[in-house]
Amino acid sequence: MFRYERREIPEETQDERQSTFGEIQHSYSKEEAVLEAQRCLQCAMPFCVQACPISQDCRGYLDLVAREKFDDAARLTLMDNPLAMVLCKTCYHYCEEDCVMGGKGIPIAIRHIKRAALELGNANLLYVPSAPKNERIAIIGGGPTGIMAAWELSLRGYAITLYEMQPFLGGQIETIPKYHLGGPELEFDLARFKNLDCTFVTGQKAGSDFTPESLLKQGYLAVLVAIGAEQPQVLGIPGENLPGVFSALPFLLKVNHGPDGLFGRKGRKIVVIGGGDVALDAARSSVRLAAEGQVTVIYRKTKDDMPADDEESGGGALEGVQFLFQRAPVRILGTAQVEGIVVQPTLAGPVDAHGRPTTILVPDSEETVVCDTVIVAVGEKADVRGLPPELDFSLSKHPWPEGKKEDWMTDVDGVFATGGKSVVYAMGAGTKVAEAMDAYISKKKGRSPTPRPDPFGGPTPPKPPAGYGGPTWHL
Repeated sequence: MFRYERREIPEETQDERQSTFGEIQHSYSKEEAVLEAQRCLQCAMPFCVQACPISQDCRGYLDLVAREKFDDAARLTLMDNPLAMVLCKTCYHYCEEDCVMGGKGIPIAIRHIKRAALELGNANLLYVPSAPKNERIAIIGGGPTGIMAAWELSLRGYAITLYEMQPFLGGQIETIPKYHLGGPELEFDLARFKNLDCTFVTGQKAGSDFTPESLLKQGYLAVLVAIGAEQPQVLGIPGENLPGVFSALPFLLKVNHGPDGLFGRKGRKIVVIGGGDVALDAARSSVRLAAEGQVTVIYRKTKDDMPADDEESGGGALEGVQFLFQRAPVRILGTAQVEGIVVQPTLAGPVDAHGRPTTILVPDSEETVVCDTVIVAVGEKADVRGLPPELDFSLSKHPWPEGKKEDWMTDVDGVFATGGKSVVYAMGAGTKVAEAMDAYISKKKGRSPTPRPDPFGGPTPPKPPAGYGGPTWHL
């Protein structure tokens, strides 16, 4: 009899979650992975593949795992996903949202099957470059967009130098809490780059140590600006500069790279402002840091409007995070330290010019929430200080800088810019801009663009799976 129920994913209990940053989810056994993969219908039209921003052939590796071919499944996964170990634990699995099994039961655990393929199959493979073109490209930003573009271009034979301002690579990957990504997954993924002509330079910041134009003058044929959006947005309310107020992304970086001294004493009362995944990451991390404390997420709209992934919000609720909806922050109270935050109830208002619902403050209705810590998670924007205004980035549609032309080129010839809203979307952007950069250089050199070759040195480039009709974007 066919099973519509998903094989249960092993998880930590509520008490274990609250007291440790250890990974919440654990691996399937070989038997569980095979049984779950066998639930896949192998649809003629692979909606799961189309939903993936990097067009990962998940239908293919599900079939291989179902037939217990774990080595082949790992290799197929790594054919179009150089950050597979990271994504098998952290991706928002857009593929599962479009899985047809969701119509009658529960979608296939596609992300978890990918993890089984990599952990039970041979993932210790090295990527193979094409013959060197002796042509140099510079990439600014060591996050998912920059790493993906570096992979795509170095596979095609370009010599890549990637510059990252932090002392480590990863970008937004480094803000993912360790209860999701608890080991050296990124290092494991980057180890496959060993034979590629790809040089990583850390501790160098665009705008102060160099500019895109200065890199062009050094002989790089093209430059990609992939700096993402990591400058925190502010609330713009009184008291925001008090001790005890944190911005979410720097807070999460500190949690991952040395949380000692963040909170200290027991019984802290922590408020997180925001309703996205970053807000939930901050809240759930705070639960683990603040022994016997209280963590409250305050969001200006309703629970149904909250953009955080259901897995994040549900996990937060299970771990003891409290939620206060339809409240807007007005001011933070305190003198030498945060003592509370004043909020004002909101109601749904008319849609704005972009079709998005607005909120209306309810007059004469202020409330005070007692707290000693406030974490602000209301979005980020690009830090373009020091970068030439001639680049004329598009900063209105997205928080990351993007070139205004169709191929993501800026107003400076040879300088491109792009990014994405999550790790896998940023990777998808890295693929598209790498193809555009290859086409740009190839045209200048009087040759045809280079398709992505087989990353493991085979004779032909990977092909989309049968039935694939192009990506479907989840906006």
